Amino acid sequence: MDVGGQVYVGSSLRVTVVARVFGILAIILMLVWLLHYREGLEYDSEDPYRVFNVHPFLMLLGLVISAGEAMMTYRSVAATHNVQKFVHMFLNLLAICLGIAGICAVFKFHDMAGNLEDVYSLHSWIGIATISLYCLQWLIGFVTFMFPKASRPTRSRIGRWHAMGGRALLYMAICAALTGLMEKATFLKLQHQHESRLVNFTGLSILLFGVFVEFSLTFAAYRVNI
Repeated sequence: MDVGGQVYVGSSLRVTVVARVFGILAIILMLVWLLHYREGLEYDSEDPYRVFNVHPFLMLLGLVISAGEAMMTYRSVAATHNVQKFVHMFLNLLAICLGIAGICAVFKFHDMAGNLEDVYSLHSWIGIATISLYCLQWLIGFVTFMFPKASRPTRSRIGRWHAMGGRALLYMAICAALTGLMEKATFLKLQHQHESRLVNFTGLSILLFGVFVEFSLTFAAYRVNI
């Protein structure tokens, strides 16, 4: 039994490392795209496109990478339960802050560009739904598990829904990221170019990050159930 537990611990940690490699790769590819092929990124710029570029970077860093890290930290990192909960809560709060800043950037871009409709595409619908539900998820989790903290039976009942909700929100964030990349590539009319391939590889890295986050959580769950 102990040997099996060690196997699952090792598997979980190895898969977590792979997930982080894809997360770092996604961030690097995103920065290469925005800095080399686009106009760069700057929230206070007078160039509306530099302002817009803040949006995909912060949304990736927040609702995808930070959210995935929060889930992996809680389930697969060796630490006391209180430390896991605190880091989990902090990383999710960081994800919310980055996500809100990213949404503000795209709304600012629409104002600067003029005559651009807000929240009209499937990408924007998924994105707004994700950040709204993410905030609600964090608030319920904080009240239930941190302060003032619900009773043990209540925490046990809500815990399963909280975990499933967190995974669903990560999938929604990845879906929003991929549809956003497709939408931007369509606007730019990217076809069979180096930039187009870069955008595709960025999307694949984001997708594989999510896949290996799920694998990491699955191995961690097996470890707990041994």
